[in-house]
Order: sequence, then C-alpha cells, then structure tokens
Amino acid sequence: MASSIRDIYIAGLTNAHALEAQAIQLINRQVERIENYPEMRERLRLHGEESKRQQERLAQILDGLGTSPSSIKDIGTSLMGNVAAIGHALAPDEVMKNTLANFAFEHMEIASYRSLLTMAQAAGDTAAPRLLEQSLQEEIAMARWIEENLDATTRRYMQRESAGQTSGV
Repeated sequence: MASSIRDIYIAGLTNAHALEAQAIQLINRQVERIENYPEMRERLRLHGEESKRQQERLAQILDGLGTSPSSIKDIGTSLMGNVAAIGHALAPDEVMKNTLANFAFEHMEIASYRSLLTMAQAAGDTAAPRLLEQSLQEEIAMARWIEENLDATTRRYMQRESAGQTSGV
C-alpha cells in the first residue's frame, strides 16, 4: 500500500524526534564523563539543551498535524544512545571516538532536518519550516564547532596520552 506524502512526512518527524532522544542520551553520558576537555563539556551541555528544545519543536509540529511522537521509537533510540556511549567509555581514546562520532551524528541530523524541510514543503505544511530551520541552524553550528575544534582536541589528546596523563576523557 502506498503511503501519502503526509504519512511520509509524519514518519520523518517521528524519526527525527527519536533521533533527538538518542542525541540527548549520547550528550548526557559524555558530559557526565568529560573531565580534561572543559570547553567540549560546556559546548556539549549547551547542545544537549538545544537538542531538548529541538525535540519539543518536533513534538509541536506533530501536535499541529494531529499526532504525537512515537514513545517506542524514542525509547529504542535512547537505549541505543546509552549503549553507544558505554561502548566508547571502554576505549582509552574515548574523547576521540566521541568527537568523530559526534561530528558524523551532527551531519546526520543536518541531513535529517534538510530532508524534513523538503517534506514539509511537499506536504504543504507552512508552519513547520521556521521551527525546522531553527533546529537545522543549531545542528550546523554544533557541527561547525566540532570541526573548528577537532585539531585542538586531537592535539590535546595526543599530548596527554604521550605524557602518561588521563587522556580519554
């Protein structure tokens, strides 16, 4: 059975809401563990707050369409976020694994919001693009921050590791 444009759009919105649930868990676990990278901890903390607002915006859009987020998807992706964070916590180069994964994750979120903007237009939703664009710009800013700090993070990690200091987090 073919899905309507509206149904496809709603599925995209619920998936994005769940993706933000995953992001929040990943960020929270990282913020709890980071000790030697205070700028990163603070930027992640701020982005965690942004991610919560992004989730709220997505719920607002879904509510305007007469539906709601999928609790099952949210729980599933939250669990995946926690498992991924635990997996990286076991690695001695945790900060590098998290940094690279965060950079990729931000770009997945950027692609998701761009896709949602296209879906909103196709579905005739004129209210959502302003909210989706706000979230998109926050994701772009976070990806840019990671990119701009990648070299410094790598250097700090190598310096601490080669000096025998706690380097991973």
